[in-house]
Amino acid sequence: MTRVIEPSGLEALVAALQERGFRVLGPTVRDGAIVYEELDSAAELPVGWTDSQDGGHYRLERRDDEARFGYAVGPHSWKQFLLPPRLKLWRARQNGDGGLEVEEEPLDETPLAFLGVRSCELHAIATQDRVFIGGRFVDRDYAARREGTFLVAVNCFEPAGTCFCVSMGTGPKAERGYDLALTEILDGKHRFLAEAGSKRGADLLAELPGQDATPEDLEAAGAAVEGAVHKMGRQLDATDLHGLLRRNLEHPRWDDVAERCLTCGNCTMVCPTCFCTTVEDTTDLDGGAERTRVWETCYSVDYSYIHGGSIRPSGRSRYRQWLTHKFGTWHDQFDSSGCVGCGRCITWCPVGIDVTEELTAIRATDGEEARDGEH
Repeated sequence: MTRVIEPSGLEALVAALQERGFRVLGPTVRDGAIVYEELDSAAELPVGWTDSQDGGHYRLERRDDEARFGYAVGPHSWKQFLLPPRLKLWRARQNGDGGLEVEEEPLDETPLAFLGVRSCELHAIATQDRVFIGGRFVDRDYAARREGTFLVAVNCFEPAGTCFCVSMGTGPKAERGYDLALTEILDGKHRFLAEAGSKRGADLLAELPGQDATPEDLEAAGAAVEGAVHKMGRQLDATDLHGLLRRNLEHPRWDDVAERCLTCGNCTMVCPTCFCTTVEDTTDLDGGAERTRVWETCYSVDYSYIHGGSIRPSGRSRYRQWLTHKFGTWHDQFDSSGCVGCGRCITWCPVGIDVTEELTAIRATDGEEARDGEH
């Protein structure tokens, strides 16, 4: 089912989701950025805002129209709702007999609706699904949050200066994995092309005020998305990155980036696919104890600590671990790249380290040492 709805129809969309019991989450402006938070109304969307992004640079700017989704992506990803940054796992207390009683944290089973999910982010959610519910062991909390999630995708027409989803094959058009997909059309009358991707998406779309899409609507929507293809801020040759990185573990570029990298972990915190966590245990004077799961980063010295010390003591080794895992050995684990080309790691790196630049530099001299040895 494909229909056209007016901008005012987004209010009906939010209301319909709320009536179905969903907690609606979407983009809004806060603290100088577009972030994902709970929405009470479509009026809270970032109407008329866009973002200017480059390496280590993010600024909100006013648009000359009333676009609801005229931006790329901000510092938040949908990961924060499916894999919370801090999550209490259990609490233990002493009982009257001197033993311990362990109480698991109750599952949060409130159904979630994500409004404004880009194609790159749909791929990121699918990646996390493989990690947490697609294997032999299922994460109970992630599974409870993910169960029944209603996904309203938005096809991108305004990529950022750090986006490279086209290079990674993850955008800008949402192809699958959504219940509804919206394409914002600003050519002529402001409107949205809405496409159902599931039965429940079609049922909801049938309730919204609108009309059937015309060939002109379909053409305008296609042109908007095609325009984004040609406005990508970054490009990357993604051919056999697994092999490229495996052949260049001692490339001098690792030393170059180590001189700039602060090992702050910003890139892992904003990445929509990074999934490293650790646990914190706390006790109280009443004999109780709690265990909390928190996000962790492979840039931390302690993260690779084993008996005797850390196996990655240098910033060089930790950056190399992150990049080779994200673009290389992720394929061995999950049969896909760990990068979806959203560009967050470039934008939110305080020194502007650019993964596309680093990988391009390594590729530019790939095999030179072997060729030099032949002379």
